[in-house]
Amino acid sequence: MDGLKVSELAGRTGVPASTVRYYDTEGLLPARRSESGYRLYDDTAVERLAFIGTAKSLGLPLPEIRRLLDPWEHGLCTDVQGELDPLLERHLADTEERIGALRDFAARLQRARHQLAAIDRDGPCDPSCAFLGQERRTTALRELPLAPSDDQPIACTLTGADRAERSQRWHSALESVTTRTAIDGGVRLGFDPARARLGELAELAAAESGCCAFFDITLRFADPPTMEVRAPADALVLVHELFGEPDA
Repeated sequence: MDGLKVSELAGRTGVPASTVRYYDTEGLLPARRSESGYRLYDDTAVERLAFIGTAKSLGLPLPEIRRLLDPWEHGLCTDVQGELDPLLERHLADTEERIGALRDFAARLQRARHQLAAIDRDGPCDPSCAFLGQERRTTALRELPLAPSDDQPIACTLTGADRAERSQRWHSALESVTTRTAIDGGVRLGFDPARARLGELAELAAAESGCCAFFDITLRFADPPTMEVRAPADALVLVHELFGEPDA
């Protein structure tokens, strides 16, 4: 019998017999049949399997490999190069994009771990836990700086009605404040841990940084929780107006 049976080809190449049969079914590894119905392969099948294996190791799917096999078998090496290079270029771009996405995801997981470790609470979870892993403008951290840039204008983007509503929300959220201490450029607020609505504070701090970016708000979810609010000297009066003046 002239030719290699499936088992013999599998033994020479290390490719499982089931895979050899599958490639045959998919038209990647054509075989002729013996009088007894066995698949028979010639020696070129060994090289063909090696080429298929290399293409698969580069992440090429079977339809793309099938396209390459015709110039590989009937054309020149340059023909294969012309077909293969754009495929590799596209897969490289896709891979780099996935790497970037995985790095972003890894960074989010790392943020979530740090934020989780920073939560110091004996009671049940509150809404702040829903911010785990998010960027610091919308998350609940032991230390959450929301710093403006040096050239940030002292201006608020809220309209009169919205500004009044925001002020009322702050007034309600700050009812649990127990101390107000003067700090350089602002005031530090201390909260009653049993009454502080930490999730609402995180949400308000993020919203405030969006409309009044000259505020520098830092949340520390420790025991007790504290919040530091700073602003340029010209806007210090606004800090005291919204968050209260330091205790005498």
